[in-house]
Amino acid sequence: MDNLCCFSSANSQLAGGRSSGGKGRSHQGPAKYGFTLVKGKANHPMEDYHVAKFMQLRKGELGLFAIYDGHSGDDVATYLQKHLFSNILKEMLVWSCNATGALAEHWEDFWTDPLNSILQAYERTDQAILSHTPDLGQGGSTAVTAILINGRKLWIANVGDSRAVLSKRGKAIQMSIDHEPHTERGSIENKGGFVTKMPGDVARVNGQLAVSRAFGDKNLKSHLRSDPDVRTIDVDGDTDLLILASDGLWKVMSNQEAVDIAKKVKDPQKASKQLAIEALTRESKDDISCIVVRFKG
Repeated sequence: MDNLCCFSSANSQLAGGRSSGGKGRSHQGPAKYGFTLVKGKANHPMEDYHVAKFMQLRKGELGLFAIYDGHSGDDVATYLQKHLFSNILKEMLVWSCNATGALAEHWEDFWTDPLNSILQAYERTDQAILSHTPDLGQGGSTAVTAILINGRKLWIANVGDSRAVLSKRGKAIQMSIDHEPHTERGSIENKGGFVTKMPGDVARVNGQLAVSRAFGDKNLKSHLRSDPDVRTIDVDGDTDLLILASDGLWKVMSNQEAVDIAKKVKDPQKASKQLAIEALTRESKDDISCIVVRFKG
């Protein structure tokens, strides 16, 4: 019962804000985070959303971080901000309660291997979005999520081209995969779609969407995937920081350049702001959202 109560009280804290910047820190370790969101120059409202939270549960602490980059409106990104992490935790409880008397065992499994919960939650969240299409419109969103378990284990999942980059001893390690039409052409064509650079010079699914995996996008869903790539890594003494950002940053900056900028600034909120400023200086025109998680002082 303690597990269920902890989940219920924590669930209401999941959604991140729409403010331009903020920060927070772990309650049980040295990890701290900061975020910055900047509207791009396109003539539409801001379509990036984020989550950045540390949550206390009975078995320990979870750090929850995410960037959701919407397209053709922000409704799907808003939905993900409110529901994706909640659904991952709900999946954890489904697995926990599958067999009589197995609650504690499966709860423990989540803290060591949440892969099944992540995969199931991504799938069911996309199904829910598609079933709410009249309310959510025809748009979609990318997602990159990070779960930090007790400050020691990091799980990264992504759909689309929002990216996660880790720094270990100052070296950039990309923890996500950019899902772009030209790299997944075979999957798209096998589903009856096509990839073209017309109009413009960017490869797009059916000439419309510049990512090959996304939440939503009902009109293109038969040619798209929404299953995430998932990667995990231990957080050790060599692990400096993690950067999550939308493509508004990565279009104008390499992984190593971003790490070099962030590593020079100890305050993660100031580091995320510096990354956004640099992206603007390099004439990024897209929305820019960035979270920096620093694992040690």
